[in-house]
Amino acid sequence: MHLVSSLPTDPRDPVASRSSRRPASGSPIERSRFGATTFRSLKYRNVRLFFGGLLVSNVGTWMQLTVMSLLVFRLTGESTSVSISIGLQFLPMLFLGAWAGSIADALDKRKMAIVTQSAMAAQAFAIGLLDVTGLINLPLVYAMSLALGVANAFDNPARRSLVTELVPPEEITNATSLNTAVMTSSRIVGPAIGAVLVGALGTGVCFLLNGATFSAIIFSLTALRTNEMHSSPPRPKGGQPVRDALRFIVGRRNLLVLFVVLLVVSTFAFNQQVVFPKLADLKWGGDQSFGYVLGVMSVGSLTGALLTARLRHVSLRWYFGNAVVLSVTAIGIAWAPNIWVAFLWAMPMGLGASGFITAANAIMQQESPSDMRGRLMALQAVVFLGSTPIGGPITGVIADQVSVEWALGYGSVISLLVVAAASVYWLATARRRAETALAR
Repeated sequence: MHLVSSLPTDPRDPVASRSSRRPASGSPIERSRFGATTFRSLKYRNVRLFFGGLLVSNVGTWMQLTVMSLLVFRLTGESTSVSISIGLQFLPMLFLGAWAGSIADALDKRKMAIVTQSAMAAQAFAIGLLDVTGLINLPLVYAMSLALGVANAFDNPARRSLVTELVPPEEITNATSLNTAVMTSSRIVGPAIGAVLVGALGTGVCFLLNGATFSAIIFSLTALRTNEMHSSPPRPKGGQPVRDALRFIVGRRNLLVLFVVLLVVSTFAFNQQVVFPKLADLKWGGDQSFGYVLGVMSVGSLTGALLTARLRHVSLRWYFGNAVVLSVTAIGIAWAPNIWVAFLWAMPMGLGASGFITAANAIMQQESPSDMRGRLMALQAVVFLGSTPIGGPITGVIADQVSVEWALGYGSVISLLVVAAASVYWLATARRRAETALAR
């Protein structure tokens, strides 16, 4: 059954009303033009410039995230401590994310992103200097994680909303999918570089190198041609911007289903950074294997993002399907007896994870009015990233007190159950709506 959005179109918003002009996905013409279809947003100079800087910067970011998890695990030997460090990186998103989205809708997103990226660079240099001078300890790592989280809470809605201003409205879905592809492709290189350099140079130098990579994204932001951008009108002052965004979601059945599934899957099935260091230490041949498995996983992540970018319209069926792939493969990698079997599971796991979150991004962009996009992106980030301080510690405790395998397995079981329930609900309500329409 083909699932379509129930959102009424708005003639003032070409993003929301363009579905009737889309060619059928998977048609012979579209299949024969895979490259032209998948990478069509790259014909715009601003897109190429922005994505180039973002790729370099995010290679460094993923290197730092990998190295930080290894640093905490080496300091404590506990998955619980790793989960607390990761949780602190995303705790500000939980409390500040929606407010930050409201600010992004009211300000110049490019200037806001320059400020937030500069703050993240300062954090990387600070933790690097603390580490190379021998002053680093667990409380300082926690403090630096929290500082990074505050900067990221404001950067996320500004940077993600800025992508939609680089292209005409009809290319927004493709641009946001390619944005995810850039983010996930950086995971192919970043974790592997971190795993190699941490042994040769130490964790502190890796942090300093990450700080230097922010110069690429800051340069690209300052070099954008503002006269070629498709800037969104700022939201009106006053009112209840966050509540308005929540009402918008609750009033759209497809977005409400999307958010419920995203909340559960993000909370319980996206905690690989918590579990993988311990799996690497116990079953994969040492903690450096953590970065290698993440690198292989990211090859699948890039594939999942590109497959979604190829689609002109992303459905909930694609969204649900990728959640199932993520959950099933997480069970496989949890019980993998060695690193070679883990590699086999890591690639489809990355595909499912990236396809799932890229589909969520695309559907949100398809349905978002232009003056509410920052808030909706922020609420999505609150659900996706802000749930980590809840699910991460639970996963860490299970890894330390029950078993490292079930630390991944329990989340997969919960995710499969919620996807099954959401699918039944969606199909049942769609059938009921169809019957009501026929009765009229």
